[in-house]
Amino acid sequence: MEAIQHWFMRYFVNNGAYEWWLTGLKTTLLVTLLALVIGIVLGFLVAIVRSTHEQTGKLKFLNVIAKIYLTIIRGTPTMVQVLICYSIIFASVNLNNIVIGGIAFGINSGAYVAEIVRSGIMSIEKGQMEAGRSLGLSSGQTMKLIIMPQAFKNVLPALINEMIVLLKETSIIGYIGTIDITRAATLVQSRTYDAYVPLLTAAVFYLVLVMILTYFMGKLERRLRKSDH
Repeated sequence: MEAIQHWFMRYFVNNGAYEWWLTGLKTTLLVTLLALVIGIVLGFLVAIVRSTHEQTGKLKFLNVIAKIYLTIIRGTPTMVQVLICYSIIFASVNLNNIVIGGIAFGINSGAYVAEIVRSGIMSIEKGQMEAGRSLGLSSGQTMKLIIMPQAFKNVLPALINEMIVLLKETSIIGYIGTIDITRAATLVQSRTYDAYVPLLTAAVFYLVLVMILTYFMGKLERRLRKSDH
């Protein structure tokens, strides 16, 4: 019993280890949630612009901006984007590192969400848009009430996968001086001179968070499927 207690105290309590783990868990959750909100909102907006242009030829200028955004974000490493946000864009702004990280990851995720949602919108038959217009709905109303609900159901599995990837990608936020789960593990490792337990603990934390996210998103997916019947 004493050996187990000593082991627990060494890796999870002593030298401020418990503060690092708690801070790391809190940071990871906050950055992920902020990035999810930004990514989903930005992704849906870009997807609507891109799909509207492809279907009607309108919004040419916004479509060009959207394509530039997608090319840059998908063509450069996430870590570089986070460092640019921290060291260049927000260098002179007094912002919390968690907020900066959330914005950086949100902008990154938005590019992938945009393409996922756009593919869902384009998979809906054009007759759906025509049917909505024939009922007296505007293009915007048709998109909001008819196209988007169907597209969302079609791409939900891909969106869930993107959320899981986003959660795991936040493990690099330690590069801007913020203690997340991964950074907490390296700090404990530096105090205990042992990598085995801290890194495995970090892996377990991420695994549990992914399982929780997958569980709730799975429930949402099943509920949406039932609503079709």
